[in-house]
Amino acid sequence: MRLCVAIPCFFGNNDFPNSLRRARALGYDAAETYDWKSLDLDAVRATCDEIGMELLSICTTDFRLTVPEARADYIAGVRESCEAAVKLGVKRLITQGGPDTGAPRDAQRACMVETLNACKPILEEYGITLMLEPLNTTVNHPGVYLATSPEAFDICREVDSPYVKVIYDIYHQQITEGNILRNVKNNLDLIAHMHSAGSNGRNELWLGENDYGYIFAEIDKMGYTGACGLEYSPTLPAEESLRLAMERYGK
Repeated sequence: MRLCVAIPCFFGNNDFPNSLRRARALGYDAAETYDWKSLDLDAVRATCDEIGMELLSICTTDFRLTVPEARADYIAGVRESCEAAVKLGVKRLITQGGPDTGAPRDAQRACMVETLNACKPILEEYGITLMLEPLNTTVNHPGVYLATSPEAFDICREVDSPYVKVIYDIYHQQITEGNILRNVKNNLDLIAHMHSAGSNGRNELWLGENDYGYIFAEIDKMGYTGACGLEYSPTLPAEESLRLAMERYGK
């Protein structure tokens, strides 16, 4: 399993190029972030090229896929984020499903599908994959619409584009539904990226109830060729936590 550092989780708002260098010094060659608008895109790209670090993903500027009135803003944000991704050398955008608006669930889902369909020409134009991330509503994200991975996979199948996939977050899905390995195996073709954290607590992987060594080994056997982002709040100093994660789970 290729490990990826979610830079904001470990280094906060510190100088982003320097944070990339710190992660690279620990043996990581992949990173991701969220708010790309706060970055000096040229400086980040130059740093990645210099040190051999791949920036795998950034977020879209809008997550309101369930809100019909927000469709134009969402689509404009996808285009803007694709333009930023090209400058950064990034191939994937992260998006969430949006809030549960209180409308019937089938109407909210239809809104998501319609908006994702409208984004397909933009994604195809730039060659960027949009990744839909279901989140747990029990602990961290009450009030969001999309919580389960089966629904996220079904939405992607309905949209039917090689540029619309799922981020499978092991932490979120352990809380929401379990059945981690079965759900990954049955939907491997729709998973573009993964996230991980210890459950419960959202701290180091080895502090939770999941055996990540076993999980990663089994996912490797399935033929998964993507990466898994370390997306947790470290209980140890950031670099010590990342060093131990690489020792335990890196190749």
